[in-house]
Amino acid sequence: MYNNSFFKKILVVASVVFLYSCDKDYNEIGGDLIGENNFDLKKETYNVLAYNQKTGPIQSNDLVVNPLGIYNNPNFGETTANFGTQLTLPATITTISTRPYIESVVLTIPYYYDATKTVTKTDGSHEYVLDSIYGPDKAEMKLSVYESGYYMRDADPIGGFLQPQKYFTNQNAEFDNVKIPNRLNDDSSLAQNDKFFFDPAEHVVTTTDSITKVVTTTRTPPGMQLNLNKAFFKAKIIDAVAAGKLATNDVFKEYFRGLYFKMEKSGSSAGNLAMLNFKAGKITLKYNEDLSTTTAGVTTITRVKKTIVLDMTGNSVSLLNTDFAGSGLSYNALPNTGNTTEGDDKLYLKGGEGSVAVISLFNTPGELDAIRNSGWLINEANLVFHIDAATMANNYEPQRIYLYDFNNNRPIVDYYADATTNSVDVKKSKAIFDGNINRNATSKRGVTYKIRVTNQIRNLVKYKDSTNVKLGLVVTEDIGTIASHKLRTPNAFISGAPKASVMNPLGTILFGGKSTVPDDKRLKLEIYYTKPN
Repeated sequence: MYNNSFFKKILVVASVVFLYSCDKDYNEIGGDLIGENNFDLKKETYNVLAYNQKTGPIQSNDLVVNPLGIYNNPNFGETTANFGTQLTLPATITTISTRPYIESVVLTIPYYYDATKTVTKTDGSHEYVLDSIYGPDKAEMKLSVYESGYYMRDADPIGGFLQPQKYFTNQNAEFDNVKIPNRLNDDSSLAQNDKFFFDPAEHVVTTTDSITKVVTTTRTPPGMQLNLNKAFFKAKIIDAVAAGKLATNDVFKEYFRGLYFKMEKSGSSAGNLAMLNFKAGKITLKYNEDLSTTTAGVTTITRVKKTIVLDMTGNSVSLLNTDFAGSGLSYNALPNTGNTTEGDDKLYLKGGEGSVAVISLFNTPGELDAIRNSGWLINEANLVFHIDAATMANNYEPQRIYLYDFNNNRPIVDYYADATTNSVDVKKSKAIFDGNINRNATSKRGVTYKIRVTNQIRNLVKYKDSTNVKLGLVVTEDIGTIASHKLRTPNAFISGAPKASVMNPLGTILFGGKSTVPDDKRLKLEIYYTKPN
């Protein structure tokens, strides 16, 4: 009986491998044979209905990366990105000894940089090139870090505290109105406040051992380093220990409601915007206190160095405000929902509090049934989006766009079918599903984006009961993030959008499928197929 079961299992496995191999070859045939006319491979194109849909304010809490700064996009307006976060205690504190004295309070947040462009000099120092930063280099801005007065609760009271509390892009005024008005980053160096800029220089700290006199130099990659007000933290942290305010994180988060980062223009500087991993940030408080020890009835008091760390791993929210007074006028004039009957000639994809494109396939009556009755073997199907290069000239372009099931706010089957990974850059995984920008070899500017929808079309053709869902198209910061975030005010057209789109500060303009768009730029569905004899 064991042997029979064993051979049955072998037969099943062999069958699966055979079918998988055949399907793999079948899936790839379109890419391998285009232009060769092998097996009578043919191409057919179909019109696509696509229109714009603005999201309005959207959920923006607990993002993996968040924008901070000011970015003026000629096509999408000037966005000011602020940020609110709770602070948490990695270790609770119940006692502080006598005569505590704070030496320093430093806030640190690492910057993203391009490791391939880092230069190491002969003296051991490094030159870095910052990554994920948009706007003029070293543009000055006014940065203010305040104690937040806004309590960010974990659960939503609407519905009986059963769901996590949501926070939204348009809540900046709510945070700003209740901030404690004394700025914490009040160091005499203007580079830490009124003339702050994202500095690509490494941080160098030199220390001398008090006994051996050995000098040690420590170098760390670029990041935000702000000296915070020591008197404030003496009163808020050190003096609060005796009252039990640091005994648990729940008590601490109610007592110290976190930080509010506010960005403003500095003089005539345009400013710029950087993507930051705030959850890797922290506040390090270094202080001295008395340590009393008693040996054989003799009490000795010595000064000891202590450290308290406050992490930024609590609830957080990206707070966005966009001004259309001097830029983004065409985008701002768009209706919230585009032309759902004829489609729009241009598709505006914008991250953050932005917009998506809604795509509808096979809108001509009988079109899909004709394919079903044709007997085609579909080798490959793609949507190719042409960038409006003239309008996007001299603008930052999103590296990738993402197509999803708009009706259900989830990935389409082609996303799940693509198991490709990229160990060097995880953002370039799922290369078959694609959506990466295709650039002109000379100008390095974007020309097209292509997204594979082979399995989506196969299922529609094969299964007559399959739902021809609408598709959504957005810019994406991370192809691996597929969760959806809710709109603050859902409507009959849209209730949510991909979280990874909220994380991306950029936008792009693509040609739509409307008949007024030139044929060589018009959005179309491409199907490559073979027809059995």
